[in-house]
Amino acid sequence: MPLFDRLPAGIHLPTLALTLALGTAGGFVARALHLPLAMLLGSLLAVAAAALAGLRPLGRLPQCPNGLRFFFVPVIGVAIGGSFTPQIVMEAQLWWPSLLALGLFIPIAHLSGYRALRATGRLDPVTAFFGTAPGGLTETVLMGEEMGADVPMLTMLQFMRLILTIILVPLGFLLVTGQVVGSAGGAAMARAQAHGGADWGWILGAAALGLALGKVSRLPAGIITGPIVVSAAVHLAGLTTAIPPQWAIMATQIVIGTSLGVRFVRMPPGQFWLALRLASVNVGIFIALAAAFAFALADFVHEPVVAVFLAFAPGGLTEMALIALSLQMSVIYVTAHHVLRIVLAVALARAFSGRIGR
Repeated sequence: MPLFDRLPAGIHLPTLALTLALGTAGGFVARALHLPLAMLLGSLLAVAAAALAGLRPLGRLPQCPNGLRFFFVPVIGVAIGGSFTPQIVMEAQLWWPSLLALGLFIPIAHLSGYRALRATGRLDPVTAFFGTAPGGLTETVLMGEEMGADVPMLTMLQFMRLILTIILVPLGFLLVTGQVVGSAGGAAMARAQAHGGADWGWILGAAALGLALGKVSRLPAGIITGPIVVSAAVHLAGLTTAIPPQWAIMATQIVIGTSLGVRFVRMPPGQFWLALRLASVNVGIFIALAAAFAFALADFVHEPVVAVFLAFAPGGLTEMALIALSLQMSVIYVTAHHVLRIVLAVALARAFSGRIGR
């Protein structure tokens, strides 16, 4: 059987390789320019630009199967799990004010975004409601589809929320603090430098077992939360102190950025600009509210304002955790809040979906 016949339907291996090469080149260009979260943002922007321009260097549009993320995202989960220490477990007792505050933040942010997008007159109620849900991309798209939403626009709004947050949050840190987020800033994790065979065995084992755990247990964002749980257990038990090296984190950023960039393939220009404008309004509201909650809660939870803001920012769990990792701050705190955010956002969308449909 030819090699290409064993690939996912529609995937052309040379085009996939070229797409990843373009993403890698974009990442290193962004790194040379000292952009924040360079490998992720650079790969995303390079591939998105090629997708929107309709480039077909091998007769095919840029492509990257979403399943490729399953081989890389667990790397981030293992790195986060390596941050667990008995001291952090004790500090978690202080986080309850901001965890409870998420129960207030989610409905305020969702309702505010929904009202703002409905006021534009460009969206029906169902599409606006599920398009402004601050978490649970797959779940909200499926629920919206069941209720008759405009699925292409709903999907674009949810992806735009993630992508705009990924772009705006690191740039905001650069503008406000002057601190570059990500590999361009030279962030390095202390335990990521040297590994023996046993260390690699624990790292790979935690990634594989965690991925299986996330799938079987249906944990929120199980592709990353499963490896977090297993890695935390391994590190708390003292079986290893190693975490994935920096090159593995950078490779993961490139794959994530490339897989997001190909989402712009075949996107109609008119729909793209409309979705961008609407999502910008929605993300602006979310970020402003996240900043307000961060300043109000930081003293109560004994965490920096920046960490609380990252915990409430409406990006993906993986991407926000990457920013926290690169800043070497409160990655467990940020991750715990994003897991809860996903659960609350999906629960709220499901609870009020009937009323919106009526």
